[in-house]
Amino acid sequence: MTTPSLDKISTADQSPGQLHQGMFGTYCITAADRREVLAYRVSVLTLAVAQLGCLVQWAWAGSSWVGPWLVVMAVALGLALHWIHIYLRPLHQALRLLWLLGVGGGVALAHQAGPEQMGNTLLAQPLWIMAIGPYFAALTGLGFKEFFCFRRLEAVGVTVLVPLLLMLALLGVVPLEKQGALWFLEAVLLLVMAVGKFRLDPAADIGDKSVFQELEHRRQRTVP
Repeated sequence: MTTPSLDKISTADQSPGQLHQGMFGTYCITAADRREVLAYRVSVLTLAVAQLGCLVQWAWAGSSWVGPWLVVMAVALGLALHWIHIYLRPLHQALRLLWLLGVGGGVALAHQAGPEQMGNTLLAQPLWIMAIGPYFAALTGLGFKEFFCFRRLEAVGVTVLVPLLLMLALLGVVPLEKQGALWFLEAVLLLVMAVGKFRLDPAADIGDKSVFQELEHRRQRTVP
């Protein structure tokens, strides 16, 4: 995500009905804002479809060669975290850092086990969950943001199930190979959440743009 620009909005970007009253003044939803929201929603939808595809392949053909699905998931979540609108810059940066650490863990797993054996190695050596865990922590953060902002029940499922299942697997309480049904549930909830995003007005995903502008003004005033 790029923080909404503080430059004056050109009249070409404005049309009747796009002006909104925010906490710190009026703001305008521009064509660029709408493109960012569309990019975010498509990224989340791609993530959901890729995760469901990965699980379907895992269930029908085994855990070998799930690597390509994991690459799509990683790219899609990274793009979603790029376009997501979060008021607090440190929180946004923390989610992106978690994503980067998780991707790094995935690369290490691929290097150690080979792309075709990533799934098998994860099943045999659950400690690898700690390496890729930050990726799923970032996914959990995305789900929490969607619940906090929109009170979507399916987002609660994503936010709760992802860390719970990984923790149970890491502690050896419920191994990954016995969690299939719950992971399918989480993937379906994520897909429902992603599809539902397209029914919302783009302004809902943007939030109060005047808050972004005010926080950016304050940040710039504190920069030497």
